[in-house]
Amino acid sequence: MEYYLAKVGELSLKGGNKKTFEQKLINNFSALSGNQHIKATVHSGRMYVECEKEECEMVEKTLSHLIGITSWAKTYPTEKTLEEISSIVMQEAKVAKEEGAKTFKIEARREDKTFPLNSNEIEKEIGGLIHTSGLLKTDLHNPDAIITIEVRKKAFIYRLSSKGIQGLPTGMSGKGLLLLSGGIDSPVAGYKMLSRGMRVDFLYFHSYPFTPQEAQKKVEDLAKLLSQYEKPSYLNIVSFTDIQNRIKAKAPHNYLTLMMRLCMMKIANMVGDEIGTQCIITGESLSQVASQTIENISIVDSMAKYPVLRPLIGMNKEEIIKEAINLGSYKTSIIPYDDCCSLFAPKHPILYANAKTASSIYRGMEIQSLIMEAFSKREVKKM
Repeated sequence: MEYYLAKVGELSLKGGNKKTFEQKLINNFSALSGNQHIKATVHSGRMYVECEKEECEMVEKTLSHLIGITSWAKTYPTEKTLEEISSIVMQEAKVAKEEGAKTFKIEARREDKTFPLNSNEIEKEIGGLIHTSGLLKTDLHNPDAIITIEVRKKAFIYRLSSKGIQGLPTGMSGKGLLLLSGGIDSPVAGYKMLSRGMRVDFLYFHSYPFTPQEAQKKVEDLAKLLSQYEKPSYLNIVSFTDIQNRIKAKAPHNYLTLMMRLCMMKIANMVGDEIGTQCIITGESLSQVASQTIENISIVDSMAKYPVLRPLIGMNKEEIIKEAINLGSYKTSIIPYDDCCSLFAPKHPILYANAKTASSIYRGMEIQSLIMEAFSKREVKKM
């Protein structure tokens, strides 16, 4: 058998609800891996995974996308004797030297207080063995290799630790509907809500033939990227062409974008009713574009049946781009296919719309039947 150990992050602070959060983390691991028989348990701030050798690659991919852990590593469990621990640590030191390491540091943590040595004594005892052997030199400040020893129900030794994704297990904070465009912002917004424990489904507005099928493919790729952090998830695809044509024919030119946003919100309400969402998520940032002034945001919110969450509201574009690069969505987002909003964007959009004027324009478009039709004909894809 092969073994992995992951450090649980924020879950360890959840008091009486901790067991619920831990079970959700285990369930999410099983869902992401697609393998129900792999044994995963959580105890005292650590998640333990046992698997066959041929399953290691899949387990590592799963742990790298599992929200709720701070780090993870392949580990070597052994009996809690100084002799057994020393043997495994020396093997790890040899491997580190073969990989080019010249210096090392031992980090120990003793959860089992019956073990005769405390953490500092373990570090001195084991570190002294390696240093005396001449394999590696001690460097407590900037070592080439860090070998960690955790004395728990067994002794766990590991050397290479990978960074995890801090946050709450997906599904612990309700369910949201993300308005997913092909741009940079909305995937980052969706990821932020996933990392706060929210299940997220997606809603995309497509305007074929004004927007090509490649534009939809780009959005599907972004939805698949986000779905690596939750299973299952669904993409709702709504044809927006007839609605946009009506808006263009009936609304003042400078109100086109705002009217599109209002119609999108109406459809989002209906999709939300269908899937049991608790909020709507957008990638808006305050005053980044004309439709995102506080006046225009307030008008759009007046159409919302559910709370509208905007996790990027106080971020600037550079900050959002940096997060998109880290997420891995940036290269897909900048593929040059226009979305439905950019194609119909007016040259001089209204910046500070009047709520009464906007409401009057919306009613005058007589667009509800088109909204109902677009909703009823939407396509749903499992990601």
